[in-house]
Amino acid sequence: MNDKITHGSTIIPGMRYRDAHAAIDWLCKAFGFEKHAVYEDAQGRVVHAQLVYGNGMVMLGDINSGAFSEHMVQPDEVQGRETQCACVTVIDCKAHYERAKAAGAEIIEEYAEKEYGGAGYACRDPQGHLWWFGSYDPWQIP
Repeated sequence: MNDKITHGSTIIPGMRYRDAHAAIDWLCKAFGFEKHAVYEDAQGRVVHAQLVYGNGMVMLGDINSGAFSEHMVQPDEVQGRETQCACVTVIDCKAHYERAKAAGAEIIEEYAEKEYGGAGYACRDPQGHLWWFGSYDPWQIP
């Protein structure tokens, strides 16, 4: 088995928001994501959106009554706890931290240099989802 998959497979986190339009605007402003695609239904609700950051992507949409959404809860429904967190590698972690903090991100773990390399911080977006940003690149072998 190859150590490195080269056929285009990837993992893309998927998230649901109560107000996906507001989330998209904030994620672009605070974290530097860019809109790749935003699809709406006839009522203007986001049924599917793709935001990119470098070579990474997250997909998101408004909460709906579909089968998939029935298996998800929002952070405020479970005392802010999460079972997963999107981890994003950034080049200038300190500048990213300052940008997110200035945009009102709730800092959960302050920016710090890590013993294993790089730096990082954790925060919540305005709708309570947990994010980790760091400069450590796990694809680079020390």
